[in-house]
Amino acid sequence: MREDKHALVRSLGLLEATALNMSNMVGIGPFITIPLIIAAMGGPQCMIGWAIGTVIAVSDGLVWAELAAAMPGVGGTFLYLKESLAGTRVGRLIPFLFVWQFVFSGPLEIASGYIGFAQYVSYFWRDMGPWETRAVAAGAGVLVTAMLYRNIRSIGRLTLILWAGMLLTVVVMIAAGIGRFDARIAFDFPPDAFQLSRGFFLGLGGAMLIAMYDFLGYYDVCLVAGEVREPARVIPKAILISVVAVAAIYAVMNLAIMGVVPWREAMQSKFIAAEFMERAVGGWAAPAVTILILWTSLASCFALTLGSSRIPYAAAVDGFFFRSFGKLHERGRFPTVSVLVMGGLSIAASVLPLEAVLPALMTARILAQFLAQIAAVHWLRTRRPDIERPFRIWLYPLPAVLAFAGWCYIFATSGWMYVLYGLATLAAGLAAFAIWRRIESI
Repeated sequence: MREDKHALVRSLGLLEATALNMSNMVGIGPFITIPLIIAAMGGPQCMIGWAIGTVIAVSDGLVWAELAAAMPGVGGTFLYLKESLAGTRVGRLIPFLFVWQFVFSGPLEIASGYIGFAQYVSYFWRDMGPWETRAVAAGAGVLVTAMLYRNIRSIGRLTLILWAGMLLTVVVMIAAGIGRFDARIAFDFPPDAFQLSRGFFLGLGGAMLIAMYDFLGYYDVCLVAGEVREPARVIPKAILISVVAVAAIYAVMNLAIMGVVPWREAMQSKFIAAEFMERAVGGWAAPAVTILILWTSLASCFALTLGSSRIPYAAAVDGFFFRSFGKLHERGRFPTVSVLVMGGLSIAASVLPLEAVLPALMTARILAQFLAQIAAVHWLRTRRPDIERPFRIWLYPLPAVLAFAGWCYIFATSGWMYVLYGLATLAAGLAAFAIWRRIESI
């Protein structure tokens, strides 16, 4: 059979797929958000948010696994919405709205890694000012984009190298914390820690939002499913392995840090991991772990930009987004325009403060992606029995219900400004859809 010169290459196996997911999940996230999640609930009770986040991630991961195994093409949610709504009145609008919001939320997610990278660089460069911080973040973005401007076989090898660095980082952190763990420090709850007030439930929503931000990436392999070998077998395994492994890593690592650094000090820290290593091992260890965290940050941004760039590409190829995004590099056969646009927007977004980036990216994405595709699972099961599903959600519909409820709670408690931002993004998408349809008809 003659090979299509315009097709993507299926060269990622289970190891690369799992590495891609885990590198995305365990990036800079937990090293910059531990102070934020502690502050959200005002003490070690923030681990409740981590626990609930784990349940949501596992439940939502099962949703992704069923959809990806049934439709193992590139584009992830775009593909699932397109197939499930084919032939309906909103069959073109909803997939377009998803891609539209992703062009906004995807770069914000990647930019959070660059912001965290610059934050940890300041451990070495203590008098680094705002402009220098932005320059460092932008420089990291340029490096990652350049690393991705190549064929998928090279990217698979790079993914394994970066993944190894990520695993080394978390192993070092956990090993350092085990020997110095103090339960009295870790579980030093404030007097009103479990008072079920309005503040508690709003704080819980904030903690869950941060936890889910740190979990984001368990589905990254779905975005490049068109480049995965035996996708019906590999993708569900990669999702479940990565979610369970990272949940365990997060639980142990966060407890280890809070068992060494008192939470009242931790919530004020700019580089909590480095300060943790200073106390657990000694001053010499902090620079070493900071270098590993910088490596891990780049690994996460690399994996995330890889997956994100495939979504506008897939939509454009199928005629659901602006045509230019569907262009492949002649020799490398990767989506050149999409890589450059998503990389460029991520660099631009890295000038924003982290505290605004996290809720903005989550609220923009929840409605058009996570809730929409949970509904797509039900729609496909009831309206599209012709589509074979090699993997089915365990205990359906319970995981889908838990994931849906969790995402709704996070959205509702994110703050009115970010709720409005999420809704405004969709409203702008409606206008963009009308413009796009007019352009396509010319």
